[in-house]
Amino acid sequence: MNWLLIAEIAYVLILILVCLRIIYDTRSTTKTLAYLLFAIFVPFFGMIFYFFFGINYRHRKMYTKKLFENDDLAAKFKRDLLHSSAKTFKESNAEVLSNKELAFMLLNDSMSPLTAKNAVKLLINGEQKFPEVLTAIQEAKYHIHIEYYIFEDDEIGQALAEAMIAKAKEGVKVRFIYDDFGSRDIRKKIVPWLIENGVEAYPFLKVHFILLANRLNYRNHRKIIVIDGYISFVGGINVSDRYINNGNAKQLYWRDTHLRIDGPGTQYLQYLFLCDWNFCAETILEPNTNFFPTKIPKIAEENKIVQIAASGPDSESPTILFSILQAINLATNEILITSPYFIPGESLLDALIISSLSGISVKLLVPGKSDSILVNSAARSYYNDLLKAGVQIYQYQKGFIHAKTMVTDKKVAMVGTANMDFRSFDLNFEVNAIIYDAQIATELSANFYNDVKNAVRIDPEQWADRPLYKQLLEKAARLLSPLL
Repeated sequence: MNWLLIAEIAYVLILILVCLRIIYDTRSTTKTLAYLLFAIFVPFFGMIFYFFFGINYRHRKMYTKKLFENDDLAAKFKRDLLHSSAKTFKESNAEVLSNKELAFMLLNDSMSPLTAKNAVKLLINGEQKFPEVLTAIQEAKYHIHIEYYIFEDDEIGQALAEAMIAKAKEGVKVRFIYDDFGSRDIRKKIVPWLIENGVEAYPFLKVHFILLANRLNYRNHRKIIVIDGYISFVGGINVSDRYINNGNAKQLYWRDTHLRIDGPGTQYLQYLFLCDWNFCAETILEPNTNFFPTKIPKIAEENKIVQIAASGPDSESPTILFSILQAINLATNEILITSPYFIPGESLLDALIISSLSGISVKLLVPGKSDSILVNSAARSYYNDLLKAGVQIYQYQKGFIHAKTMVTDKKVAMVGTANMDFRSFDLNFEVNAIIYDAQIATELSANFYNDVKNAVRIDPEQWADRPLYKQLLEKAARLLSPLL
């Protein structure tokens, strides 16, 4: 009995210490409560779960390697960014001027420059993206940088690998970062094949059995391609055959959106790639004019203004969440959001409700069926509050909608890798491109309304009258939403 009493006392003391750690270390009040309840009411496993999944790396700085080892060079880089962004702002269009708070917030929060003289092309689904990517790779002259969450050993994965190898044999420097969990399919065959043929390839946060849980929780969800320092691709489409709709009736239709950027807007994506490379590779890359060319080939007569929002466990603040909130707050007419995983949290939920109650048209497009029952249930628990405020919610029926986009007032367009959920805002390494341009925003808006044709709008009264057991299950799933 004495040993049992000692064990009980020891457990209570450990539990108190863990609870204090959770309170001190967890930024979000909602997540703090969730972890506390889990640790207290699920003996042993609750505490283990927190240490595996809940440690806040934003306080601990996951990165150990900086892009600039020289502080003077870093200071000069910052001054140059501020100067070029100020010049762009002075010469900017109405879209930037009406969203200047968003532009300044990104510049001050993450040194993301406001860039002009870009050509931007929307790429809908894999059918449009992959031919464009393969052509751009074939035309590369100096270097190719590729970073993906999911890269599969299938037809398109092998085609892209062959394209990388071909350019490496021509003398073009090819560097490849893959997420070790999301791209586990290529570890044994494609990665060794690439390395043997001159491509430098490294996993991001390599998963070892002992460190399995921590490293599964913080994933590199970015999809970035940078070619010769001025051509780039970013968006929601991973490297997988599932993203290519080939007319096969048995294949699930996969709806997604990507971007091609030609011009100085590419340079912050290059910056992100180099930072990620220096974190996970054995070699250190220093910034130079090869990576950040001062003279960029003229891009027709286009002058799209582009800014990049990026965040992850390494960033001081949830920059992507802040950028979305600011864009919503600045909207005066219409907000169109597409997200496959919608678990907004209190701040984003309140921002959408306030906008809708203020007379702004807010429309949300989500999957009719999700690839995760738990995530889908948690997402549905938020719909009632939104519907009561007048938000229009559409459930996509044609297949699975995986696009992560937002359009405000047909002036600002966001396309990227981040979902509207806790994981993307707090745990994953993510990146979104923001385009301050009426033409691109109108085009993305047209795509939204085209997708709505293949969706069913939720009727607020019918939704409120659903069986109580469904609502109860969804509210229970919502309690776990900070952990999903």
